[in-house]
Amino acid sequence: MEIKKLTMRNYDEIVKLWSEAGLPFKPKGRDSEESIARQMKENPEFFLGAFENNRLIGTVIISSDTRKGWINRLAVHPNYRGRGVARALINKAEKILKHKGIRIFCALIEKTNDASRKLFRKCGYVEHHDIIYLSKRESNEV
Repeated sequence: MEIKKLTMRNYDEIVKLWSEAGLPFKPKGRDSEESIARQMKENPEFFLGAFENNRLIGTVIISSDTRKGWINRLAVHPNYRGRGVARALINKAEKILKHKGIRIFCALIEKTNDASRKLFRKCGYVEHHDIIYLSKRESNEV
């Protein structure tokens, strides 16, 4: 397995993987080709893919507000789960964030996603039940 930066040449593969992994996809908003291209241009090192035999088998998108680093869109193709792909992507994301001076790493996980919650706990993340997540969105597509 090799972890490397994703580019817009990988866009169709990324979208396909997200679908196969069961991640929601917002093609008219934050996941549109234009939006992803803008995000990649601003932070090209924040888009990582795990490849096996040149096939995209995992993704992660990193973001940062300069105080905290966020692990987003962590996805692994179902046929490759349980092989350490997600853990390797998390580790690489943390290294990139550390290089930028970030020392707090975060992930938002749906309460029903037990596999992801378990994985992040194994990677040293702590669940905080005293925090309530609020968001305001211009539309359901963002």
